[in-house]
Amino acid sequence: MPPDLRKPQPPHVQLLDLLLVQLSNYRWSWRGMIVTGVFAPMMSTVGLGLLARQGAPENLAYVLTGSIVLSLMFQNQNNVAGNFAFMKAMGTLDFFATLPLRRALVVVATVLAFFLLSIPSLLVTVIFGALFLGVPLHVSPLALVVVPLCVMPMAGIGALIGILARTPEEAGSASLLVTIVLLFMGPVILPPATLPAWLLTLSHAGPTGYAASAIRQVTFGPVSGRLLVDVAVLTALTLLSLWLVTRRVSWQER
Repeated sequence: MPPDLRKPQPPHVQLLDLLLVQLSNYRWSWRGMIVTGVFAPMMSTVGLGLLARQGAPENLAYVLTGSIVLSLMFQNQNNVAGNFAFMKAMGTLDFFATLPLRRALVVVATVLAFFLLSIPSLLVTVIFGALFLGVPLHVSPLALVVVPLCVMPMAGIGALIGILARTPEEAGSASLLVTIVLLFMGPVILPPATLPAWLLTLSHAGPTGYAASAIRQVTFGPVSGRLLVDVAVLTALTLLSLWLVTRRVSWQER
């Protein structure tokens, strides 16, 4: 007997199939990954690094951390926003809704796929920044958990932008604006001592301050108790963003 195509597959099979589908996006996204995921963080490292050399040595670690966060945001938040806007405009989400798929897995697979595609750019940013700035790396094994956790809430924001935007072009503009705001909303690129008190207070509302703190600890050290706070907040923001996206995805099952 032929297999029942309407019979739902186990969640892990659905996730793997969707992940493979979304990984094929490298065919259109690799150019943007080179420009925004590699050159933009590299230029940011060079420009800000030349200025930071005149200040305290710890400023260089903040510059490199900011470049890492910038790479993750461009590669994940912006690409996920564009992908969801494209899928909505092209009717891909409606097609997925006709299949026995869980919509939450569509969201998770998209976020995971773009994270995997961003790993080469992330490594280039870290290695180039460490060599150019002369910042010693003390990478903790916890980075294997912390870095994906830093990506998830920002990618979730990107997915929400893509779902709410009316066109892919609008999603791209909105995501770029959010990237700029989040990048400068708190001690991401600049040390806390250089920022006004009101901006430090505002930074508690966004994921980038917690992501920068966590990445700085697991990349340059030392790891402190603050990491537990960062991980807890990033986990909560991840669950919240993915829940909001799942609720907003149009999913009229047939």
